[in-house]
Amino acid sequence: MTRKLKAGRFGPKSGKTTSVVVFLHGYGSNGADLLGLAEPMSGALPDTLFVAPDGPEPSRGNPMGFQWFSVPRFDGSSETEMAAGFARSADDINAFLDEILAETGLSADRLALVGFSQGSVMSMQIAPRRAEAIGGVVAFSGRMIAPEKLAAEAVSKPPVLLVHGDQDPVMPIAEMKAAGDALVGAGIETYAHVERGCAHSIAQDGFSVALSFLQDRLG
Repeated sequence: MTRKLKAGRFGPKSGKTTSVVVFLHGYGSNGADLLGLAEPMSGALPDTLFVAPDGPEPSRGNPMGFQWFSVPRFDGSSETEMAAGFARSADDINAFLDEILAETGLSADRLALVGFSQGSVMSMQIAPRRAEAIGGVVAFSGRMIAPEKLAAEAVSKPPVLLVHGDQDPVMPIAEMKAAGDALVGAGIETYAHVERGCAHSIAQDGFSVALSFLQDRLG
């Protein structure tokens, strides 16, 4: 049984919804953190509804925030717990996306996922395994779980933009190459941008590249 995700929203500037961006936050954070990107994006995407759900569980590493799954190196959880949380949250997010599409009456290609860190992990897991290809994925500072499985499990091929800081101590930039290789190997249109001198965060140049990518897919 899937869990109902609570989400914040930033409505379309034009008053008319023709596309949706769903933000998926990082470990120990919340939806409101990424929803702050909606205002600066809305000028270029005036017909876009921005939605940012909270993870379904309080974060073990930061009780004030949320998580999509536990992380053993941060919170002492087991690998089994992490895998179970990961799978369950994938189901939760897929149900959430189905609800958003039903509510707005939009087709899957009018929806994009924008993830950061753990939210990028979820985005890259979910998007290629959905029956209908969504409009695109922006994965900031993330990694792919079991990249060797992607080619066999991908059932749709939404374009993906990988954005990563070259000084990231949390998700080393090598993770971007591993994800990119897996995506390309699965026949998925893949783009990458390296944020020079950037740690585990979103730099202005990465934001600009992401916005241009979203405009191309949803504008």
